[in-house]
Amino acid sequence: MLNNIGLPGLLLIAIVVLVLFGRGKISSIMGEVGKGITSFKKGVNEGQNELENERAANARDVTETAADKDKV
Repeated sequence: MLNNIGLPGLLLIAIVVLVLFGRGKISSIMGEVGKGITSFKKGVNEGQNELENERAANARDVTETAADKDKV
């Protein structure tokens, strides 16, 4: 269904959206979308960093335990 739209159809949709919402409202919506995407990427990066830190801490715990066993 969407494969048959083409360039003229997309232009028509863009014009209708522009007429309905106005240029100011569309730019403010796009700004909010950009902030949301930035926030999402920041959250994903923080989550990955937390996972890496946990893995590093677990790896250190395992090596410390093995070292303690050697001392006994």
